[in-house]
Amino acid sequence: MDSDRSRWAIVFAALCATCVFVAACAGEAPDDEPVADEAAILPQWTFDPSMIFPADRSLTRPEDGIALPDGRLIVVDQVHGLRLVDLDGTSVPFGDMPAAGYIHDPPEHSGGANGISLEPDGAHVLIADIFHGGIYRVNVMTGATERVYQHDYGVNTAVRDSRGAIWFTQSARNTPEDGEARMWATVDIPQAEGALLRLGAPDGRLADEAEVLVDSLFFANGVAIDEANGHLYLAETIAGQVLRYNVDVATGRLSERSMFVDGMAPDNLELDGAGNLWVAAPLDNELWIVNTATGERHSAFHAQTPAQQETVAEFMRRGETGTSRMELFTPELWSPLPGLVTGLIVSAGDGPVYLTGLGDALVKLPR
Repeated sequence: MDSDRSRWAIVFAALCATCVFVAACAGEAPDDEPVADEAAILPQWTFDPSMIFPADRSLTRPEDGIALPDGRLIVVDQVHGLRLVDLDGTSVPFGDMPAAGYIHDPPEHSGGANGISLEPDGAHVLIADIFHGGIYRVNVMTGATERVYQHDYGVNTAVRDSRGAIWFTQSARNTPEDGEARMWATVDIPQAEGALLRLGAPDGRLADEAEVLVDSLFFANGVAIDEANGHLYLAETIAGQVLRYNVDVATGRLSERSMFVDGMAPDNLELDGAGNLWVAAPLDNELWIVNTATGERHSAFHAQTPAQQETVAEFMRRGETGTSRMELFTPELWSPLPGLVTGLIVSAGDGPVYLTGLGDALVKLPR
């Protein structure tokens, strides 16, 4: 017990300094709205096994994560909910999601920690449970953890806007009882069960029930809100597109839906300070950077083998014909990477970019 307290004392002290910096940065209003710089030189990476991080592959389903200003990471973890990853790749459990209701009790109930996002205050993160439907809030200074909402179905990702509302996606109609199996059934035989929902906060407190804003989506996934330019981006993975809406965060209203990106199976999304949308594309082992002003796209990372390409082609063919395809969900589908690519972490400044996924490690892309 004393060693645990010592460990947390060290972690909390470091995070307190980090969060002061993050909150200060979050509070700075830019002089101009971010606009993608067409002349900027965009990064390009080629996979090398030395990029696998940590080298001992000691993570468990790190589907998503965030970077702290000092270079450390907070990634989701199937067993504990979250892990804090140091610069050398060592990691410790972070927060206390199990005490707040998070369940990992395989084989009946595997943990579904999935999307994570930093709130505008820079001091809290939101974590979504794709198998059991919980949305958790963790204070990155103290580790204090609470479940702020329980959805009827699994929640893929959740993000908070500057007014306090939480926007989140539902990929399938998978209840806590049939969570993992039902979710994968929707991947196997596509069903239009996805949705985008919003928990308003009109008086500073979250509403008791979420409002469905968009439904009948084929596996709703990542969400990114560009408040400065009034856009919301939504990944519809199995439909192979990123949708864009005009958004008014003050009212929670969406309008003018358009297809912003197609021709890929998008997963997690991330906006950078230069006005670019970063898109993880699992089936292609690819990372795209899309100029939000022009729609021009740049492939920043692409790691495929001939065998992987053949497996993906068959996976897609079966999806188009409504044939079961989960038997193809093997390492050949994501080789040579440590797991199926699902997201990305963009560090501040010239820090590394990390690819997250469903395996046991990240892919570290130096800048």
